[in-house]
Amino acid sequence: MTTSAARQIERLREQIRHHDRKYYVEAAPEISDRDYDRLLTDLRALEEKHPELVAADSPTQRVGDEPVPELESVRHRLPMLSIDNTYSAADLATWGRRVEKLLEESDSGPIEWVLELKIDGVAVSLTYEHGLLVLGATRGNGTVGDDITHNVRTIHGVPLRLVIDEPPERIEVRGEVYMTNSDLVTLNQQQAEAGLAPFANTRNVAAGSIRLLDPRECSGRPLRFFCHGVGDATGLGAASQSELLAWAQQAGLPVAPLTRTFASLDALVEHGTSLIEELHSLDFEVDGFVVKVNRFDQQRQLGTTAKSPRWAIAWKFEKFEATTKLAGIRVQVGRGGTVTPVADLEPVELAGTIVRRASLHNADEVARKDVRVGDVLVVEKAGKVIPHVVRVEKHLRKHELEPWSPPTECPECGTPLERDPEGVFIRCPDVDCPARCRERLKFFASRGAMDIEGLGDKLVEQLVATGLVKDYADLYALSAAQLEPLERMGEKSAQALVTQIAASRSRGLIRMLNALGIRHVGPRVASLLCRRFPSLDQLRAATVDELSAVEDIGPVIAASVHEWLASSYGKRVLHGLEQAGVALDVPESERVGEGPLAGKTLVVTGSLAGFSRQEAEEAIRKAGGRASGSVSKKTDYVVAGDEAGSKLEKATKLGVKVIDEAAFRVLLAGGN
Repeated sequence: MTTSAARQIERLREQIRHHDRKYYVEAAPEISDRDYDRLLTDLRALEEKHPELVAADSPTQRVGDEPVPELESVRHRLPMLSIDNTYSAADLATWGRRVEKLLEESDSGPIEWVLELKIDGVAVSLTYEHGLLVLGATRGNGTVGDDITHNVRTIHGVPLRLVIDEPPERIEVRGEVYMTNSDLVTLNQQQAEAGLAPFANTRNVAAGSIRLLDPRECSGRPLRFFCHGVGDATGLGAASQSELLAWAQQAGLPVAPLTRTFASLDALVEHGTSLIEELHSLDFEVDGFVVKVNRFDQQRQLGTTAKSPRWAIAWKFEKFEATTKLAGIRVQVGRGGTVTPVADLEPVELAGTIVRRASLHNADEVARKDVRVGDVLVVEKAGKVIPHVVRVEKHLRKHELEPWSPPTECPECGTPLERDPEGVFIRCPDVDCPARCRERLKFFASRGAMDIEGLGDKLVEQLVATGLVKDYADLYALSAAQLEPLERMGEKSAQALVTQIAASRSRGLIRMLNALGIRHVGPRVASLLCRRFPSLDQLRAATVDELSAVEDIGPVIAASVHEWLASSYGKRVLHGLEQAGVALDVPESERVGEGPLAGKTLVVTGSLAGFSRQEAEEAIRKAGGRASGSVSKKTDYVVAGDEAGSKLEKATKLGVKVIDEAAFRVLLAGGN
């Protein structure tokens, strides 16, 4: 009977560990919370019948029976150093150059860089011996921390036993204890029901909970854990940070999402800058990124200062939070038809400005955060990103509020809305929707597209509202007499706008292709396509395979371009532009093999006084050259402005000619 019970108990433990891994590590749960609780109940019942079979690493043994009298001190075998930080991409580039210079002296080979999320939580270390959790400790002063093993065991995302066949003899993994925003919402509701004060934010809860003396109290706080590093280790085979994180996931330790490895620091910075705008979708707080040298041998060569490792730095962004009330939710229709909910807020000061609106991003996010009109919201602004809603203070919801329902019809044209195949966004499919028309025209006239000076947002709205303009081609039929009666227009301004519109006819195919707003097509993609297909006829005749064969294009972009060009809407738009006399080819002077920079590859780095990055690269293309984003032996010139980054260092190392802005202008003019 005992043998049979032992088999049942071990089978249940393995099932629970499996489901812990699926939920906390892979974020892909296979069973409901109720079914999981049944497994745990069955295991607990069996162990109560057979106490001799209870093991320290059983899932039922997470919470101890008694509080500890006090937190004992623990000396870290290897110091838990803090890392330096910066709020500037320029300072990050300076740090990168310093790292490259130090490693060049040892000739250790190429450097890979890792970008990780910087979790806003509490740093802890977990020590496993032969796969069993034996110690949890806070960072403390970096040398000595507090023993919090009794509380760490209550965190369901922390495996009591590593789920790996051959665990290291000893390993100290390091990471962050945190709490999700949705769990904080639930916890504060429980606090309110018990007549207790709410917690201010997730970090405060995590910091206070992990140091509680009573593990039963800590178990009531839904803490979580992400592994991000290693301290003392014996028998670990990983040779790099990326290998460590892969090992951690295999062993059942959760790691933060969105971690990526890059061959250049410039590529990392570009990715990180765009990634900031996606962080709103995370349910936990992030206050920046951590950038690390990937290889452990290079980390050891770089070493540490007295306080910080030389091989890692925190790239942080300023975050500002405020609390306000939601007055209403409205939707905006974008040029691609995407319907985006926007929160109308009671005005609140945030980062020195008065904020009245915040993005809610999509209907699924509204539902996930359970945002309702009348709620008190926590609103955040991080870096240069527009404000977004962090969470709802549900404990302040004094009466039932109606859940928000996304519209089923376009608020502008009444067309039934459609959900994306990916299931995230809803869209208005009517290409002639007035809202889509307005947004398309605003983008078409913008500086990076057709650059029609004087055609601002307010004027576009008037042109669409009066029916004077329904599509791009209508712009070229406008007369000064039609424009004069409009608000803020007079005889001179009307004539000036007509002149500007006429001048845009000769912008060329590259600008036009970007201005059309085809999905996945920006200035760089437009330039790459037009180098291979310099006329509209050639572009329209190209197959998906021919388009995807263009450097850096690929099948997704190729399919999007081909579909748009072949659509009835695309054909109609291009026919109208042709009839309006708009140039739909690349000028001879800008074609490959033509112009003063024909056959030359240039890379622009740093800030130029007279050009934006986009303008400089466009000038290169107009002069017949190729504007590249990375430096190689095939690069002819690197144009270096102020605060030039690692591209300048690489150019010097490879012997590529570096020129300043003045020399760049000479080259554009045909000089040497």
